[in-house]
Amino acid sequence: MLGLAADRLRADMNRLLAFLFHQGILDEQFLQLQQLQDESSPNFVSEVVNIYFHESEKLLRSLRSLLMDREFSDYNRMGIHLNQFMGSSSSIGANRIRNVCVAFRAASEQNNRAGCLRALEVLEHEYCFLKNKLHELFQIQQQRVLAAGVRYPMQN
Repeated sequence: MLGLAADRLRADMNRLLAFLFHQGILDEQFLQLQQLQDESSPNFVSEVVNIYFHESEKLLRSLRSLLMDREFSDYNRMGIHLNQFMGSSSSIGANRIRNVCVAFRAASEQNNRAGCLRALEVLEHEYCFLKNKLHELFQIQQQRVLAAGVRYPMQN
């Protein structure tokens, strides 16, 4: 019975990953990150991704703060934040977020405040979507580990 639960959870996890790849939300870098995880560091991917989320939220707050300033004109500083966001997104395989950052940076290079505001909205939406889906993935993964690891003693 427990084996079936673990198999079902593995299938759920694979379906979710297939969806994320098919939609272009994740790319092969995420798979490479997963390959670094082993028995000695079973939570490696979730730990790296949680660091990414923590840092990304700071970057999103900084970007929003810059754009909400009525006298904003420091597009170079915005570009620095976007480069950081792009780099960290690329490192975990967050493909769609990286692509939004590219478009956002193009708007900032043109000093296009309205374009930057639209790009920020898209970026925040994509970020929330990715965060929710990866949390869902990690929950399924934890349930799978628990289902596979539960053993009942044999009765004599």
